[in-house]
Amino acid sequence: METAGTKTIVVSALRKNFGRLEVLSGINFDVQFGELVCILGPSGCGKTTILRIVAGLLPFDGGSVSMGGDDIRKNRDYLQQTAVVFQEPRLLPWRTVYQNVRLSLELRQNKVDASADYLVEQALSLVGLSDFTSSYPHQLSGGMKQRVALARALVTQPRILFMDEPLTGLDLRNREELQDEIVRIWSEKEISLLLVTHDPTEAIYMADRIIVLSRRPTKVRAILPVSLPRPRNRQSIEVQQIGEKIRQLFA
Repeated sequence: METAGTKTIVVSALRKNFGRLEVLSGINFDVQFGELVCILGPSGCGKTTILRIVAGLLPFDGGSVSMGGDDIRKNRDYLQQTAVVFQEPRLLPWRTVYQNVRLSLELRQNKVDASADYLVEQALSLVGLSDFTSSYPHQLSGGMKQRVALARALVTQPRILFMDEPLTGLDLRNREELQDEIVRIWSEKEISLLLVTHDPTEAIYMADRIIVLSRRPTKVRAILPVSLPRPRNRQSIEVQQIGEKIRQLFA
């Protein structure tokens, strides 16, 4: 049984090239059990590439990614313990909200059993969409579509959740509302969460730690702890001070 402080994921000397282009040049960080970690960096520095590698969706050229000391590439159960929310909701337009969420269980054959309907209902309730089960994607706002994508990830009951700039494109009100929802769900479900963002304030507001990346070829410039109590005030002096540290790193 894992306890707080146990390293869930360890990324060591990670390297990735796309042809002759060196994107990642020795990335090192870890994500501990029950921790919310944000990856923050300039546009095009490889944030999504790191997320996809750690999620087991993309090969890499050097270094290692391990969970509990085991290489994720040799761990057959790794993908069963993780879920990903992408920047675009990627909902199937011919399926209802309920059917889109259930799709995750259908794709994991061993999960489609008598408990499937209960799991879908539970996931939709968690993201506040119990009244929209019969709606189709074209009937939903951008924020609601992203909630469906989040429910589709949570329905598989992952230990580790990966989120790739899931709030990009939303208006400020929806963005801040979903930040609060994600933090609430992360806290309630006691999962590890690795979230990519380009917004320093979002990272400071949500994260336990922030991994600040350099420009390509990308390295980790700093790992900043955020020890502020929750709920946090986006306009507080403490948030502004951490934001200033980040701006200095980007300078």
